[in-house]
Amino acid sequence: MTLLDASGPAEVFHLADPSRQHYELIFVSIEGGSVTASSGLVLADTVAVSEAGSCDTVLVTGGEALVTPRQDAELMAAVQSLSAPAQRVASVCTGAFVLAALGYLNGRRVTTHWRHANLLARWYPQILVEPDVIHLQDGRFLTSAGVTAGIDLALAIVEDDLGVEVARNVARELVMFMHRPGGQSQFSHALSRPAAKNELLRTVLEKVASDLPGDHTVTSMATAAGVSVRHLNRIFHAELGTSPARWVEQIRLDAAQTLILQGHPVTRVAQLSGIGTDETLRRAFARQLGTTPTAFRERFSTTR
Repeated sequence: MTLLDASGPAEVFHLADPSRQHYELIFVSIEGGSVTASSGLVLADTVAVSEAGSCDTVLVTGGEALVTPRQDAELMAAVQSLSAPAQRVASVCTGAFVLAALGYLNGRRVTTHWRHANLLARWYPQILVEPDVIHLQDGRFLTSAGVTAGIDLALAIVEDDLGVEVARNVARELVMFMHRPGGQSQFSHALSRPAAKNELLRTVLEKVASDLPGDHTVTSMATAAGVSVRHLNRIFHAELGTSPARWVEQIRLDAAQTLILQGHPVTRVAQLSGIGTDETLRRAFARQLGTTPTAFRERFSTTR
């Protein structure tokens, strides 16, 4: 498990209710006892599933081991047992893969860490994955994006339970936004995602990446690859979980983010990235990242 997936929300609930009148935190593992997190830190004295009793809210923490199409049977049984009587069932980061494997998220809007959103959508096509949001609720199920987004999710739960003022005070104490500006796309990069396995597709991607300002329409890319537009679309969706046009837009936006952080003026960024004009760049940032180029520069640029 990722320790912050558990400790982050726990700290929110503790600060919201230090007297424990409303929240009692119970850390549950399959067999109880100590659980070693991915960082090597140990969460001690967890309660076994058989001794956990009935929980109002169940929150499944994430971890890299959960990014698999076949979940551990004991873990599945444990989550199913805990969540059956619960009023709310939530996940942090890749914990969504467990809820998906149990069929809980079928037909629902969900999110997870941006790096794994395409896999979740591919393995579970009956789920409506929204990769850009920080957290979502659909019915009694809540999902959140990567790691620190579990804190945002816990704040939303506190706001529902105890009111906006309590949640706002917790946010102040943690020195964080009550509602984080922008979506999680501002933290992602298309080029950092796994490379395509299809050789033809790799050639297309490399051609686009080497000449971002070029005229990369779906038709021109298909012609350069020697395939039909329909076939190119099929390859993109099978390998990358998106369309050629959306991938080109995303890789240009990724390049624009890098150029902005390198100090280039907005007009030059728009030209070098292939996005075009200042106004087109601003619209792309607003639509895809929920922010502006200037705000992005202020948020992520180094102070040195």
